[in-house]
Amino acid sequence: MVIHSAWALVLVSLGAAFLPSLSIRLRLPSVVLEILFGVLIGKSLLNLQFGGQWLSFLAHLGFLILMFHAGMEINFKMLGAQPAGMFAIQVAVFGLTVLLSMVAAFFLGQGFYLGLVLSTTSLGLVVPTLKDTGAIQSMLGQNAMIAATLADFLTLFAITFFLVWHQNGFGWEFLRPLPLFIGFGIVLKLVRFLAWWYPEKVGRLLSDRDTQELGVRFSLALLFLFVALSELAHLEPVLGAFLGGALLSIVFLEKSQLELKLSGFGYGFLVPLFFIHVGMQFDVANVFSLGQLVFTSKLLILAMVVKVLPCLLFVVAGLSMSKSINIGLLMTSRLSLIIVAATLGLQFGFITEAFKDAIILLAVLTCIIGPSLFKAFYRSDVETPDSGGQIEKKKFVAGWMRQ
Repeated sequence: MVIHSAWALVLVSLGAAFLPSLSIRLRLPSVVLEILFGVLIGKSLLNLQFGGQWLSFLAHLGFLILMFHAGMEINFKMLGAQPAGMFAIQVAVFGLTVLLSMVAAFFLGQGFYLGLVLSTTSLGLVVPTLKDTGAIQSMLGQNAMIAATLADFLTLFAITFFLVWHQNGFGWEFLRPLPLFIGFGIVLKLVRFLAWWYPEKVGRLLSDRDTQELGVRFSLALLFLFVALSELAHLEPVLGAFLGGALLSIVFLEKSQLELKLSGFGYGFLVPLFFIHVGMQFDVANVFSLGQLVFTSKLLILAMVVKVLPCLLFVVAGLSMSKSINIGLLMTSRLSLIIVAATLGLQFGFITEAFKDAIILLAVLTCIIGPSLFKAFYRSDVETPDSGGQIEKKKFVAGWMRQ
């Protein structure tokens, strides 16, 4: 049934407005209900047809803003105060994940590409779930953020270079990311220069005195600048969006007011549209065969094992066994990147159509199971990023700029 674009906008807006309240009653992450709402109104059930391309455009914009927020959420001050060897542990967690993913891929009769696909995590699900539980600034939350960041973007780079190698072999094409990182370095130096010489003007962008919302305008300009650089470098734009948010987090320490404004703009409307749109694209009719369900069950079990087992290494970093397992459960969440990887795999002939459907079903299941289990087992405590003798929050919360 085709719905006029005006009524379609009303329907989706109502879903985005009321689903968070329902998620609190049901004790589920709002992301889960937004996806299920999309399944309800999408091709799987009601099969509502929305006129035009406005929903897919707004959903993609919401995902870019979500990645921008993810970059802003990383506390680089806390990372600098990490105990010695913490980053090595994070890299070891990712490396063990890749190794186990390759073993799982060959066990399923697949090749190297599926190993990369199983190595993905959805930073776009990890961030909202951590925000919903209030864990994002805790040590557990920051470790989960770092692990998800490494998994998402190192895997994204690996898939990108794998496809470049598949098309052109080894050569100058491997220098594609260089313009993006050069641009990042130049803009970082420029913003730091302006923040140093004009602290009052730049500080006004981060305060509630910014009546013209110049801080929001600057942030969105930064977002689209890095998205454009990613496109010019033939890389996924989500990488540029994340780097744009990370730049703000590196330069500015106290940016809570700006984050609050961007959160209202993003999480209030555009980000829910992204998750609703994902649910609308899933077709359950493609996975209702016995063989496909059995294969997807094996894929689901292996996809969880390759994430939970490596996270046990966080015990070495001082986290309890239960918290380490809980990080692993959250890391099993997969959505946007794994769907992109499946689409690219089908396009380049690495996987079949049926396998692509199985991966999409895996994404839908894990994006429900991972956040739900994390929220069920998470127990809030007094833990903060500065616990364990690290920098006290009171010492740096008064300053807004990194020296």
